[in-house]
Amino acid sequence: MSVIDIHNLLIVFTAYIIGAASPGPSNMRIMGVAMNQGRRSALSLAAGVISGSFFWGILAATGVSAVLTQYAQALVVLKVAGGLYLLFLAIKAGRSALTTDKQLAEQVAVSPSVTGFKLYQRGLLMHLTNPKALLGWVATMTLGLGPEASSMTVAVILAGCAMLSITIFCGYAIVFSTAPMVRGYRKARRWIEGTLATVFGAAGFKLLLARP
Repeated sequence: MSVIDIHNLLIVFTAYIIGAASPGPSNMRIMGVAMNQGRRSALSLAAGVISGSFFWGILAATGVSAVLTQYAQALVVLKVAGGLYLLFLAIKAGRSALTTDKQLAEQVAVSPSVTGFKLYQRGLLMHLTNPKALLGWVATMTLGLGPEASSMTVAVILAGCAMLSITIFCGYAIVFSTAPMVRGYRKARRWIEGTLATVFGAAGFKLLLARP
């Protein structure tokens, strides 16, 4: 592999880190679950997000997602679905922000526990209905692959971004499930949930109001 190829890979991986690690619905949701429900639950959610990221990465590598971007109808459906789901999360977080600690304890006592697989499904759905994830992978593959790119280059980019995805999303789950973070969450729970509601709501409306 030439020096130019290595330099190009560094650019690709740097761009991916900035895009994946920047605050967004998936990262914010992982942080919230980690502080509220603990590390195992957050890792289950993160696993779903990572699976969704792998799915978009494979599509981008095979060129399918590049074809999808040429069809406005497909992106409109994706944006509407993603926008509605984010608004659903915003309403849920908003209700939590308006709930007192005593009321929350009573609700938790009578509500069924959310299984790891259920959280995995939620993380997967969140990332599959996120156009940012799709377009981010398209941009990443476009940046990293030239007209003469080999299959080895494609494999290296996918493998590298896969490892970065696991590190970033699981890292959020682990860091924000530590004791100091959990204690901080309990003290500022309503403010954090309010922030989540604002982020999800803004992102949802942005998707729904975006032009095709």
